[in-house]
Amino acid sequence: MSVQAGRPVRVAVLGCGSVGSQVVRLLRDQADDLAARVGAPVELVGVAVRRLDAPREVEVPAGLLTTDAESLVTREDVDVVVEVIGGIEPARSLILAALEGGASVVSANKALLAEDGPTLYEAAAKAGRDLHYEAAVAGAIPILRPLRESLAGDNVTRVLGIVNGTTNFILDKMDSSGAGFTEALEEAQELGYAEADPTADVEGFDAASKAAILASLAFHTRVTAADVHREGISEVSAADVASARDMGAVVKLLAICELIDTPDGQAVAARVHPAMIPRSHPLASVREAYNAVFTESEAAGQLMFYGPGAGGAPTASAVLGDLVTVARNRLAGIRGAGESAYADREVLPMGQTRTRYHVAIDVEDRAGVLASVALAFAEHDVSIQTVRQEGRGDEAQLVVVSHRASDAQLSATVEHLRGMDIVRDVTSVMRVEGEPE
Repeated sequence: MSVQAGRPVRVAVLGCGSVGSQVVRLLRDQADDLAARVGAPVELVGVAVRRLDAPREVEVPAGLLTTDAESLVTREDVDVVVEVIGGIEPARSLILAALEGGASVVSANKALLAEDGPTLYEAAAKAGRDLHYEAAVAGAIPILRPLRESLAGDNVTRVLGIVNGTTNFILDKMDSSGAGFTEALEEAQELGYAEADPTADVEGFDAASKAAILASLAFHTRVTAADVHREGISEVSAADVASARDMGAVVKLLAICELIDTPDGQAVAARVHPAMIPRSHPLASVREAYNAVFTESEAAGQLMFYGPGAGGAPTASAVLGDLVTVARNRLAGIRGAGESAYADREVLPMGQTRTRYHVAIDVEDRAGVLASVALAFAEHDVSIQTVRQEGRGDEAQLVVVSHRASDAQLSATVEHLRGMDIVRDVTSVMRVEGEPE
C-alpha cells in the first residue's frame, strides 16, 4: 500500500546514540532536499530512547521522545522505522513488529542481520515491505547496494575487505611506529577509535558479522556469523608486523568471502583473520580507521570501495540513503528487491579453504635442520615458496612462507613442527593473502 497523495512520509527512529542523533539531525537539516529527492515531505514522528533525560549530541524536541518503542513502531501512521539501537533484542522483536504493522525498515544492525537475517527477510516479504541495511557494513561506504543491484548481472567470485576501523587503526599504528598491540590499543581507546571493552572489534566478532552479510549478498546464499571462521588480532605481535615489513607486506584484519570450486560445484567460504598482504595491494594503503572492500567478478573485474567505515555522521549518511529509497518505494506502492538466496550453496569449513602460511620457527642451530623442516612440510603435501634463516645459536630461526594448500594441511604441518625435537618453538603463524597461486 502506498502513502496517500499529499501527506508526508512518516518516520520513526529507534535509538538516539551517535548514529541515531545524526539521523535526526540530517532529517531536520536536509528536510527540503529530502522532500525533493523523495517526492514528498519526510516527517520525523517519534524517537524511541531508553532514558528521556540522557544527554544527546543533538537537541530532540521533547514531544518526539518516548521510551515506549513498541507503541511507536506499531503506530498506524508510521511508514518507515529506522533501527539504530543495535544488538539482538529488543531490536529483532521491534523490527518484526514494525514489519507486521505495515512499516518498512531501515537498519544498521549487523549483528542481528548476521545471526537471524532470514527471519527478518521472510517477515518483510510476508508484509510486502522493504528491509534495507546499507549502514550495517562499512559505514558510509556504498557496498551492499552495488552487490545487490549494480553487480546483479555479474558473477561475483571474491570479496576481500577491511571492515573494522578499530583493528585497522591498531595494526596501522603497529606498522608505522613499531608499537606493540597493547600500546596501540590504548592509543585507539584514548582517541575514541576503540571501546573500553574492545572485544567485539579486536577478536573479530564485528568483522565476522559483516563478512556473513557480504557473503550472503555476493553469492546468493544464506551465510550466518556462525559460518564465518573468526580470528582476532590480539595475538599479533610487533615481531609479526616487522616480519611482514621485511617481506614487503603489511598485516591487516581481513574479511574474505569467496567461491571455491569443489567436485560437487561451487561452494562458499567466509573467514576473518589477520593476514599479511603485499604493500602493492590496494588494501595495503588503507590507513588509520578507514575501511575498504575489494571485489572481484567475472565481467567487471576488480573494484574497490573505500571510505570512513564508522562514526555517527558517515553511518547516518548510509541510513538516509536507504531511507530515501524506501520512502520512494512507499510513495510508488512498490517493494524493492528482497533476499536473494536462490543459489543455496554449501558453506565450507575453514579446513577446506586454500590459503598460504607464514611460519616463524625457533630451531636448533645445527646441520640438517632445514632439510628436516622441509620434509615436515612435504609430508603434509605443502610446498614451500620461500625460506630464510635468521640468527645463530640460541637465536636461530627459520621463516617459511608456503604455497597454497588447504588450511587443514597447513595446520597439520604446524602441529608436526611443534612436535619435532629440533624445534624449540613455533613463534608465529599467520596467513598470507593477495598473491595468485
